[in-house]
Amino acid sequence: MARFILIVFILLVLSVPACAEPPQPQRSIDALIKEVLARNPEIAFYQAEIDAARAGRSVAGRMSNPELSVELGRKRVTSPESAAAEGLAYAVSISQPIEWPGRLGLRKAIANRDIRLAELGLERFKFHLASKVRVIAYRLASQQEISVAANEVADRYSDLKAVMVQREPAGIAPQLEVRTIEAAAIIAQSRAAKADIEVQKGLLELNRLIGARADSPLVVVRPPFVLADLPSTEMLFWNASENNYDLRIRRSELEQQGFKVKLAKNERYPTFTVGPFLSQERASNEKETVVGVNFSVPVPVWNDGKANVSIAQSRQMQALATLHAAQRDIEKQVMESVILFKSQQKRLNLWKGQGVAKFREAASLADRHYRLGAVPIATYVELQDKYLEAVEAINEAQAQALEAALSLEELTGTPTTIVQPFKQKAD
Repeated sequence: MARFILIVFILLVLSVPACAEPPQPQRSIDALIKEVLARNPEIAFYQAEIDAARAGRSVAGRMSNPELSVELGRKRVTSPESAAAEGLAYAVSISQPIEWPGRLGLRKAIANRDIRLAELGLERFKFHLASKVRVIAYRLASQQEISVAANEVADRYSDLKAVMVQREPAGIAPQLEVRTIEAAAIIAQSRAAKADIEVQKGLLELNRLIGARADSPLVVVRPPFVLADLPSTEMLFWNASENNYDLRIRRSELEQQGFKVKLAKNERYPTFTVGPFLSQERASNEKETVVGVNFSVPVPVWNDGKANVSIAQSRQMQALATLHAAQRDIEKQVMESVILFKSQQKRLNLWKGQGVAKFREAASLADRHYRLGAVPIATYVELQDKYLEAVEAINEAQAQALEAALSLEELTGTPTTIVQPFKQKAD
């Protein structure tokens, strides 16, 4: 009976189907960008910079702490008419440094610019991060298409080689054809391996940006997109001048340096120290008390503050020169991206109607007719190679046009204007 139960149990276990591995969740590019912005560890650095700037702002507008001074000693009075007398002597004073009018306001303004600079740094990093994720994701699509095409051609070569070997060809020509197929298969497999490596590199980079382990599974859904026409050069320059994060940071730094020049000029005027004091001296039966107001001000004999003003003005000139240089550099980058975008867009427009599907169909047609003996080996290999080269060229042009478009969006600070999702026309 026990043996019967054991056999039934084993049969039941074997009859249960093996649990299939759950499919990996797919994420769209927009969802991936949100996840990267939420989990990227470098964002915490910029957020901490903002917190530090805000902490500095909380103390920038405060007055200096009052100063407490205590003096303690012994008093001895001698006189020819009487004996010497001794007693306690002490003095207590509390004084408050008073800044020159406008100085605290300038320090607040400088601290506010520190907060703004930190916030701009965080915004710039997030904007760049989102653009980088889009580039990597769309690059993955290109490399995956190249990998599929290369593996398709490599499999075609391998199948054909197996068929030709089974025929046991006689003569030099069939043997050379086999070697030609073998060499072409090696080249196609090498291309497929390179494309697969690029795909894995893209996935590794996305995991790094997310802050996940390098081997974490990741499947990205890449929707089709279209590239809109570029605005005029004047409009691109204007958008870059107004919205580019680097230029906005440079302008904020220049404005902050202007406040520092004003602060250096203000600090040439002295800080007053005012406060009450109490002094009392005792000797024998006598007590002397003095109550008054203490007032002190430094005398600018050795340091009149002119050097600090000159330093601040020099820093202001440097900030202005840096702003102008950055403006010219941004304009240069904009024109480079425009040239690259228009060049690749022109190539893509020339290829309309001659997409990858037609090249794939021609390569498949050549394979069928070569097996029937209607196509020579040279034509067959040439069509397979040209199919792969066309796939690589078209995807590379699309990738470069996309990168140029996203670069323009980053330079002009206007996202989702050039790269737009593809919307299928309704029937």
